[in-house]
Amino acid sequence: MKSYIVGNWKMNFSVGESSVYLHKLSQKLRASRGLTVVVSPSFVALQPLSLQIDRKKLRLAAQAGNPHDFGAYTGAVSYTQLRGIVDYGIIGHSERRQLFHESDKDIRASVAAALRNQITPILCVGETETEHTFGETEDVIRDQLLGGLSEVSTEDISKVIIAYEPIWAISTTTDAHLASPDEIGDVAGFIRRTLKDTYGAATAKEIPLLYGGSVNPSNAGGYLTIPEINGLLVGGASLIADQFIDIIEIAKKVQD
Repeated sequence: MKSYIVGNWKMNFSVGESSVYLHKLSQKLRASRGLTVVVSPSFVALQPLSLQIDRKKLRLAAQAGNPHDFGAYTGAVSYTQLRGIVDYGIIGHSERRQLFHESDKDIRASVAAALRNQITPILCVGETETEHTFGETEDVIRDQLLGGLSEVSTEDISKVIIAYEPIWAISTTTDAHLASPDEIGDVAGFIRRTLKDTYGAATAKEIPLLYGGSVNPSNAGGYLTIPEINGLLVGGASLIADQFIDIIEIAKKVQD
C-alpha cells in the first residue's frame, strides 16, 4: 500500500511565504513512487500554489471545505470550487470540530462533497483527554468514523483516507503528551476492524490509515513501524522545512 506524509500548515504563512517554502521543499525533495507527500496551506495560497507545484513530488490539500456546491454562503469555499486545485481535503480535524463547531452531519456531507468532486477525503477522528481517560476511545472513534463515512458507498470507500489524531496528543493542546505505539496500535486495529465489519475485509485492508499527534523527526520512524499505520499527518513540524524533509526521508527508509 502507498504511504502518505501530509503537512497541515493550519493558519500559518502568507501567500508569498507559502510560495517560497513550497519552492524550498521542491528543491530538496526527490519523487518517490511509493510515497505521496501532501501539503495543506491556507485557502488564499491554494490557487497560486496549484500553478507552482511539481505534482511529481508534491500534492495539495485543502484544510476544510463547505459541503454545498454553490449558493448564498458568505465566506465559504466549496469542494466544487476546489476541484482541479487540490487532490486531497482534510475533513473533520479536531480544530474544525471544536473551534468551528462542525457537526457529524457537516463532516459526512463534506466527505460526500469531496468525493463527488474527485477530491480524496482525509477523514480525521480522535478522542479528547477526558474520553481517553474514561475508556471511551472506541465509542468516540466508532461514532466519528461511521458517522463521517455514512454516505460513502462500498465503491467509493477505497478513495478515502482515515487519519487518527488523538486530541490529547496534539502539540497545540495544553495537556498534550505523546501517544505510545501500543495506544496507537490498539486504536488503529480497532479502526481497521470497524472498516472490515462495514465494508468487508478485502476493502478495509486497502484503506490508508494515518497517524497524527505531535509528529516530529524523533518519533516519526517509530510511528511508521506501527502495524496498520500507512503514513503521518504532521502539524507543527511541517512548518519547518528541514524537519518536514527529515520526516519524509524517514518514511522512505521505513518503506524500503
